[in-house]
Amino acid sequence: MAKVAIIGAAGRMGRLLVSNVLEHPGMTLAGALEHPACPFVGKDAAEVAGYPASGVLITASLEEALKDADAIIDFSVGGDTVAIASAAAAKGCAIVIGTTALPADAVQKIHDLADNGARIILASNYSIGVNLLFYLSEIAAKVLDGFDIEIVEGHHNQKKDAPSGTAVTLAQTVCNAKGWNYDEVIRHGREGITGARTDHEIGMHAVRGGDIVGDHTLMFCGIGERFELTHKASSRNTFAKGAVRAVAFLETAKPGFYDMRDVLGLK
Repeated sequence: MAKVAIIGAAGRMGRLLVSNVLEHPGMTLAGALEHPACPFVGKDAAEVAGYPASGVLITASLEEALKDADAIIDFSVGGDTVAIASAAAAKGCAIVIGTTALPADAVQKIHDLADNGARIILASNYSIGVNLLFYLSEIAAKVLDGFDIEIVEGHHNQKKDAPSGTAVTLAQTVCNAKGWNYDEVIRHGREGITGARTDHEIGMHAVRGGDIVGDHTLMFCGIGERFELTHKASSRNTFAKGAVRAVAFLETAKPGFYDMRDVLGLK
C-alpha cells in the first residue's frame, strides 16, 4: 500500500490528486502540504477535496507532510520543487513531479537526485493520451521528411507560462528525431516581414482563453497534403490519474530518472 503525500493539496490539481489517491485501492493518503498563507492549512485534506474526513490535515510543514509518506506527488506552482524533492529523496520517498516551466538548473538537480539513488518521474504532462502523442510525433517526424512543422497549443486564461511545457516537450521530441537544436529552430509566433519559411524551423503558437484545459496540435504541412496529430483534454482529472499511475510504477522501479513513456511501456 503506497502512502502518498500531495504537495499543493488545496489547489485545483491538488484536490484532484487527493481524490484519486483516496479512490485508489493500492494507495492511502499520508500527507498534504500547502504554503503557510493558504486558508486551508489545518483542514482535513480529504474534506477539502469533497470526501469524508481522512484524518490527514493540510500542513505548512514539509517535514510533517512527509512524516508518514513513502511517495509524493508535486504539481505545485511557485514552490521550491528542488527543495521538496531533495527532502523527499532523503527520506526514501518515490517522487512524481508535474510542475512545469522548471529552469534547466532545477531539472539538472532533480536528475542528480535520481543519479544518487532517488526514484523520480518528471513529466511535462501526465495525460495518457498526450504521452501517446509524444510517441507518435517521433514516428511522424522521421517519416514526414521535408514537411513544415507547426505547433499550436491552447490553455485557460489563468495559465502563467507560455508555451506550455507539453508544447515544449512536443517540439523537443521532434527535434530529437530530426537531429535539430531546439533553441535554433523554434519560432515563437510570427509578426511583420519575416521572410519565407526556412526548411529547419518549428513554429510555436500559444492560445490563452476561457477555461481551455489543454489543447495541442502538431502539424506537418507538405505540398498537397497535411498531417496533424491533436490531443484535447476536457478534464484535469486525466492528469491526476496519470500521476497516480506513475506512483504505482515507482513502487517497483529501480532508483533512477523516469518519464511517462517508461510508465506506459513506450520505450
